Amino acid sequence: MTDARLETTHRMIALYNAQDADGYVEYMTDTACEATYRGAVVREGKEGVRSGLKAMFAQFPENRAEILTSYVLGETVVLHEDVSRAPGGETFEVMSIYSFVGDKVDRVEFIR
Repeated sequence: MTDARLETTHRMIALYNAQDADGYVEYMTDTACEATYRGAVVREGKEGVRSGLKAMFAQFPENRAEILTSYVLGETVVLHEDVSRAPGGETFEVMSIYSFVGDKVDRVEFIR
């Protein structure tokens, strides 16, 4: 794992797993968003992502994502993740597509 963008996304997942929404959004542009793949924006702007994550962490205090595979091509990183809401609870797989502007994430799209 030598690409800076890949390292950034892995740090973001570590912060996500620590339920540190403030740390997570520090790697994003001010106008960043999270969205469904090729679809609707679900969290708009750095502050929208922060508040959305805090709400999700309150609802699922043991939520964790495990990175199964990582890919990087140009300004884009794709992570294949296994997400669990709680030990022994619901799990699901997700593909997360991180688009960068410079060294910051500008958009994350999720395929579930």
